[in-house]
Amino acid sequence: MNQPRRPDLQPLKTNDTIAILSGTVLWAIALIVLLIMQPDPEHRWWIWTCVAGICGGLFGLWFVRRRDRRGPPPSTDEPIKPTTAIL
Repeated sequence: MNQPRRPDLQPLKTNDTIAILSGTVLWAIALIVLLIMQPDPEHRWWIWTCVAGICGGLFGLWFVRRRDRRGPPPSTDEPIKPTTAIL
C-alpha cells in the first residue's frame, strides 16, 4: 500500500526569552524562600541548586538573545536527502 507522503511539519514559533525568563524568576523566588526559611545544614545544597538554576537561566537568556540577533538560519528550498537512504 502506497500512501501519499504527508508534508513535513514546520517548527513552532515560540518566545524562548519569556520561557527562560519565567524559569529564572521561579528559581529566584525559590532561593528567596529558602533564604528566609533557613533550611537545616544537611539541606543547604538546595540553596546552591537555586543559584545554579539562576545562573543557567541567565546563560540561556544571553545565548538566546545572541542567537536571535544573528537572525534565522539560511533556508534552502531543495529537500535534504537522508544519508541512510537505500539505493
